[in-house]
Amino acid sequence: MSASVSVFASPNSWIESGAVDQCHQVAALDGMLHVAGMPDLHPGKGAPIGAAMRSTVLYPFLVGSDIGCGIAVFPIALKRPAPEKLVARFPDLDVPLEPDPDDPAWAFAAGPDGTVPAGHTEGLGTVGRGNHFVELARVQSIVDSPHALRLGLDTGAHVLIVHSGSRGLGERILRAHTEVHGAGPAEDPAAYLAAHDDAVRWGSLNRRLLAARAALALGADPAEPIIDQCHNLVEVRDGAYLHRKGAAPGDGRDVLIAGTRGTPSYVVAAHAGAQAGHSVAHGAGRKMSRADALRRGRAKHTVEELRRTPVGSYVVCGDRQLLFEEAPTAYKRIEQVIADLVAHDLATPVAVTVPVVTYKTADRGRRR
Repeated sequence: MSASVSVFASPNSWIESGAVDQCHQVAALDGMLHVAGMPDLHPGKGAPIGAAMRSTVLYPFLVGSDIGCGIAVFPIALKRPAPEKLVARFPDLDVPLEPDPDDPAWAFAAGPDGTVPAGHTEGLGTVGRGNHFVELARVQSIVDSPHALRLGLDTGAHVLIVHSGSRGLGERILRAHTEVHGAGPAEDPAAYLAAHDDAVRWGSLNRRLLAARAALALGADPAEPIIDQCHNLVEVRDGAYLHRKGAAPGDGRDVLIAGTRGTPSYVVAAHAGAQAGHSVAHGAGRKMSRADALRRGRAKHTVEELRRTPVGSYVVCGDRQLLFEEAPTAYKRIEQVIADLVAHDLATPVAVTVPVVTYKTADRGRRR
């Protein structure tokens, strides 16, 4: 007998039938108790993205290869933040950072002990590809003033938003499992969870490194994050395994729900219950596959249009294919995702941010 499935989206939301089908396929797995689909739900490789899945059995493939992927928000104080000048000052975040106590970004992010989870130094301080990014954003408006004040957010202030994960570490952990067990359950849940927890800590460290590198390059002091929530992970909760794939913890947490390079993002106070897997959406969610976005985008947009967005922000991206794959039109409307969360009483908006400069990958051949 299949587990129950709930999708927290309105009839106005763009939810592909393939994503709902994947939820029901997961619900039929041995030990599955409940599957909750978020309003950013979309199909993934073998399992839905934008879902929280509760089971008595631990399935590594439900978390995927980018264990520890999440979004963090860091305050940043800038003098005269002219966007066209800040574009040129963004560092090359494709070049890995070596652990070095004399490097100010490393010293700030790694702390006094300077340890790297799992000893995995490959890719430290780099963004990765896909939908990962580092963004300088401006607080456009405040929705809940007392809550925003507690977070230190005010209209006109700037923040760094970092979306990245565990780079090659999570992939290595999943591959070690799938080479033996495929999509089957973890034979030794404790061993998997130990490796998994290292990847979660690595992802958080990497977001701190990225923010520190960006802040220093932009002439600001690095700051501690006011939000740092992982959305690819599994936790043991109430005697079961709660898998999250593209779903942020929503049990009394503050979460940044990312829009696109050309639309706002939302800071929300999440208060999701058990039926929603104690989770909320992690972003706008894809509306098109990467292949469709590339094909349609080339017919509809120019590269220059995608480098300067409708909200006036800049996009740093030397990979033209990635520019089209990550075009704002490839994603659902973030406003609808937020409206669905509010309608289902899963979250309350606190503040709205808009992009100023978004870094995807270095643009070394372009004079800025």
